Amino acid sequence: MGLTHLDEAGKARMVDISGKAVTARTAIAEGHIAMSAEALAAVRDDSAAKGNVLAVARIAGITAAKKTADLIPLCHPLPLTSVSGDFTLEEGGVRVEATASTTWGTGVEMEAMTAASLALLTIYDMVKAVDKAMVISGVRLLKKTGGKSGDWTARGGC
Repeated sequence: MGLTHLDEAGKARMVDISGKAVTARTAIAEGHIAMSAEALAAVRDDSAAKGNVLAVARIAGITAAKKTADLIPLCHPLPLTSVSGDFTLEEGGVRVEATASTTWGTGVEMEAMTAASLALLTIYDMVKAVDKAMVISGVRLLKKTGGKSGDWTARGGC
């Protein structure tokens, strides 16, 4: 399959989705932020100076999903039916799993990955006073359902 965001002359373009079926579509993305024990304790104990880290990160992720088309130039704006962010405190960091859903003619993979990315960046912002050496990694699509290409799950994913 060729690159759909390029026309015959190789110029960038927004893909025409007018002929695509409107179907229910969901995408799940994940990412991780590694941090010091002190920073993790601030997240876990809700003692960060800026407030409840995970509550703010969840809202940031949801907001980011809604703004994806403004951030990624060739993404279609689409009507999201649901966006959520779930966090798991792990030894040495926090894992985020973001889920986005729509009933539309194009997928929500970019919305889910944008939500995960911005949730992680927000965690960094909220606790950087405690640990500036935090590392964000592993942002990836775990699963997508619906659409012409059907369902897909990452190896080692959902």
